[in-house]
Order: sequence, then structure tokens, then C-alpha cells
Amino acid sequence: MTHFITRLRQLRHSDHAVAADVRATLVTSLYASPKSLVIGALTSTGIATVVAVTSGDRWLAGFAVLIGLVAALRIIGIVQRVPDQQDADVFAVDRGAAERPRAGQWEFYYRIGAFAFSALLGMFGLLTLTRTADGVLHLLSVTTAIGYAAGIAGRNAGRPTIALAQLCLASLPLAAGLFLSGEPLNAMLAVVIILFVLAMIDITLQTYEAILGATIAASEKTALAEHHAAFARRDDLTGVANRTAFREWFERRLHRLESTGELLSIHWIDLDRFKEINDSLGHLAGNVLLTEVAQRLQTAFVTDGGTIGVAGDAIVARLGGDEFAVVCAISARDDARTIADHILDLVAQPVAYAGRRLTVGASLGVAIAPIDGGDADTLLKHADLALYRAKESGRGAFCFYEPVMDEKIERTRALTSDLHGAIARGELWLAFQPIFDLATHRILSCETLLRWDSPCHGSVSPAEFIPIAEQSGLIVEIGAWVLREACRHARDWPDTVRVAVNLSPIQLLSPGLAKVLKDALDATGLAPGRLDLEVTESVLLDDIDASLAALSAINRMAVGTTLDDFGTGYSSLGYLTKFPFQTLKIDRSFITALDDNPASMAIIQTVVDLAATLGMQTVAEGIETQTQLTQLRRTRCTAVQGFLLARPMSASQVANLLADETPRMRALS
Repeated sequence: MTHFITRLRQLRHSDHAVAADVRATLVTSLYASPKSLVIGALTSTGIATVVAVTSGDRWLAGFAVLIGLVAALRIIGIVQRVPDQQDADVFAVDRGAAERPRAGQWEFYYRIGAFAFSALLGMFGLLTLTRTADGVLHLLSVTTAIGYAAGIAGRNAGRPTIALAQLCLASLPLAAGLFLSGEPLNAMLAVVIILFVLAMIDITLQTYEAILGATIAASEKTALAEHHAAFARRDDLTGVANRTAFREWFERRLHRLESTGELLSIHWIDLDRFKEINDSLGHLAGNVLLTEVAQRLQTAFVTDGGTIGVAGDAIVARLGGDEFAVVCAISARDDARTIADHILDLVAQPVAYAGRRLTVGASLGVAIAPIDGGDADTLLKHADLALYRAKESGRGAFCFYEPVMDEKIERTRALTSDLHGAIARGELWLAFQPIFDLATHRILSCETLLRWDSPCHGSVSPAEFIPIAEQSGLIVEIGAWVLREACRHARDWPDTVRVAVNLSPIQLLSPGLAKVLKDALDATGLAPGRLDLEVTESVLLDDIDASLAALSAINRMAVGTTLDDFGTGYSSLGYLTKFPFQTLKIDRSFITALDDNPASMAIIQTVVDLAATLGMQTVAEGIETQTQLTQLRRTRCTAVQGFLLARPMSASQVANLLADETPRMRALS
């Protein structure tokens, strides 16, 4: 007996020490086999009814009715609470403190019904033994109660206190009734029942220990698997959701939109100038910056969700590199605008690192579900298109997706992709437009013009593909090829004819420009003095010191430099004295205005006179009418260029023209 008492105490201690998720699983086992409970309830009720009717005893009839009522309530209760996977999730500890008591409530309801039914069966057996003399009725009552007790001890072993209480409540009253009869054989049967109860207690405790061990092991295995799954869905560097977790969450959330009718805003974020920090300060600085930005977003939209006036249902994810995504539940488009402004403010805040203040900006693309799409792929594509537009617009801003973006941006992306390898495939070629000496009517130079004939897109305008080459970084490679090809063609021209090549701002400021020039000249044998490099005024504004150093280095190589499109945008006379240009090109807008604006003639004359004073030659570009050419003759302009004189042509056509310049000289007469 002492052994049983000790084991029962240990049972109480171990049961209180069980983790909440393990307890929830054990409670779920009470409802795991509703059929056995229903069969037991109906069978016991039927036998009790038969015994009561046969005996005609009012007490037995009353207890039979109570047994039937409790049985009905238990059947209804277990049918309503049959657990499924969703219920198991409800019991889980990580569902939140507010829902943890659910398992305890289910166990409480089951305990009340189980105790009541067992006690009624036991008392019904006791009354049958003491109030009737029919041995058959005795047999029915005893076997029903004992059978129920034996079955329930195994069925409810996961919650041993319930199983043992049911066992005692159903069996011990029978032993008492047998003792009260005063018959020796009945007394022996009572002793057997008591021994049976003790044996079932031992079996139940052993079964419980086995179930508990298996449940704990399964729970630990599940917890470990969940931990690994959660770790695999977290970005290693920043700790926010990674692309996998983001995609899973996003698709589940989109599925809910069909029933809720709400909106979701997708903010695709790209950090501006992040590469510069990585390159100048190292990857450790970049990692610190990424982590801080991620934590700010996580705090604003997930940890403290709703703090900026939107719903707290949100996710923050790092999608790779310096790209992040924030998805929030919103009620109107203006909420998405508020979120975008807040993100820009969060990213713009400096980050402390090694005594420095790291600062970046962000560009955002915004799409709204389900307005801009109903599936994840479409929405993410549209958010990316909007991001592309935001970056194209100057960065540090956000753009909402608009359907018109699709065609333009998709074409830009297709051109960007196809531009890679265009040189190797022989799709790029050079055209040349002659520049004529206004006094001698001879060709002084030819301006190099890049052309692209794409098999997929046809003839692509330079105004479209040159900006793409600059944005993608291909302009350096393409520019080097243009220099080599231009020098190669010019090598076969008369020594008096020069070749002019336009330089992109990126080329001018690239550290390898001097080597590219030297390699092109050495490879082709073209004299440096026969090469002119043209740059626009806007280049000079980006970095005056670097531009001045680059132009000076070009001049030291005896290569000429030309200020192109002078008179537009940010014209400054300071350029003419500070930068070492040998030639000044007057923008075509002034030439076009000669037809109907007399003031343009005065401006052109002033520029020509100033250039002459500074020892510079001048070129008027965009000559398209005889009137324009006639008026330019009145100035001291050095050279002219335009469709009236010669359109852009292939290298072979230039060679033919140089072989017989007479027709073109007459055109200038």
C-alpha cells in the first residue's frame, strides 16, 4: 500500500511538471476515440434501463434516468469537441497566453462528465446488490460497472487522475455492496474486485509513464523540427524573415483576402548608394547598416505593429542583398502612402559605426492587393516594376504601380538583357557625320555615332539604349569598343581629317580611361592629334575636380577635347577658362532659332567671338536649312555640321566622300 501511495504522489508531482504542450497532447487523447465513449455510454445506459425496468425499483429507475442524461450530455460534448489539427494548434503554447487555458477547460469538462458517469454506475451497482435479490440483475450491474472501469483505465491512461478516479468510483461501490450482503462468497468477490482495482491502478500508472515518455519525446522532436524550420525561414544576418518565409506568409495572407475583402500593400525597398558604403568602408559596415535598417522596420511594422496608423498584420523580410519587403494590411491607398513615407524616414536615419555616421536612402515600389493583382507572382512583379520606376526617377522616392509601366519597363529590361553581348554578336556599328570647315568647305572631322541593330527589337534609337548602357554599367565596355573602332576607321582617312567620339560621364570619370585611350591609339596607329573627345556640360557639374583632372590627362596625351551642346542647361563662362577645351560646339537649339529669332544670331556671334578670343574653335551643329547656313557665314564660326550638309553615314560612305569632296564643297558655296 505504501508503494501505491508513493507512486500516486509521484504521479501528482510529475503531472504538475508536465509542459503545457505535452499536457495539451494528453488532454487531446481524451477525445481521440469518441466511438468507444459513445458505445460505452449507450451500452451502460441500456443495461441500467433493463435492470431498472426488470426490478421495478424506483431508486434504480431514478439512477437509470440520471445515467441516461449524463450519457447523452457526454455524447453531445465529445461530438462537439472532437479534436482536429486546428484544435491541436490551439492547445500549442506558442499560440499565446490568451488561448492556453483552452486545454484546461476541455479537461475540466471531460472530468466532470467522467466522474459523474462513473459514480452513477458504481452507485447503480451498489443499489442493485442491496435492493434486489435477482442474481442475473446482480451479474448485469457488476459486469457493466467492472467492464466500464477496466476499459476506461486504458482509454484515459493519458490523464491518470481521471482514469484512476473513474476506476475507483465505478468499482469500489460494488465491493461495498458485496460486503454489505454478508455472504462469504460475495465477500470473496469484493476482495477480488479490490485486488482488481489495485492491479488496474498499477497497469494504468505504467501505461501513463509509457505514454508520457513517448509524448515528451515526440514533443521535443517536434519542437526541434519547428526550431530548425523557423531558423531556416529567418535571414541569417538581420534576423527578419527571409525570402522563403516571406513567400509562404504572403501567399497565405493573399488567400485570406478573398474572405475578408481588405487590402494589402507591398512595399519593395532598395537601399540607395549602399554599394558605395560596402566598397569604401567594407562589408562589415554594410552588414551593420543592413541589420539596423531591418530592425527599424521590424520594430515599426511587426513588433509595434499599428504604431503609424495601420493594421498590425504585417511582415518584414530581407529578399537578398540590400532589398527588403514590407507587407501591411491597409484600409485605403493613403495608408500605403503613409507607410512609404515612414519607411523612407526610417532608412534615412544615420547609423553609427566605428565613430562614423552611415547614411543611405531608399527607393520604394508599391503595389496593392488585390487591385494590382491577385497572386503573389503578379504582385511582386508589379512592385518590382514600380521600384524600377522610382529608381529611374532619381531615387530617394516611391512610386505606385501603374499598368502603363509594364510595357515600357519590360522593354527596358529586355533591351538591357539583349545589350549584354551585343558587341560579340556584331549588332553594334558606327555611323559618322562629317563636320565641314566653313571657310574652305573641306571636311575637318567626322563625329562618331553609335548604332544598334537588334534582331529582336530592330533598329534601336541611341536615345533609348545609351541611357540603358549607362545605368547598367555597360557603357564603359561599349565606350572602349567605340573608341577602338572609331580610331581604326579614321586611320585610313587623310591625315587632315580628325574623328570625334562622345564620352559618357561614366567613361570620363572612370579610372581606366587613360589606358583605354592609349590602347586604342596604340592598337590602330592613329595619331593622338587626330582624335577629339566630346563631353557635355552636365558632366562637369558632377565632380568638377575629377572632371578637370580627367580632361587635363586627355590633353597631355595630345588628344583634343570639345565642350558639346554649349548653351544649354547649366552653361557657365567659367567652364571656358577653367577647363582645357580646344573646341566649343554651339547647341542646335540656337541654330534652329535662327529662322525666326534674330536674338539667336547675336548670341551665336557672342559665343564665337568669345571662343576666338580664348583660342578655341567653334562648331555649329544642326544645320538643316540654307537660311541657317547663310547667316552662320556672317560669323567667324570655324565649322558646321548638319543634315543639310551630310547625314550620318557608314564608314565606307565616308571613305567614298573623302575620295571626292567636290560635291560637298559645292553644297557650302
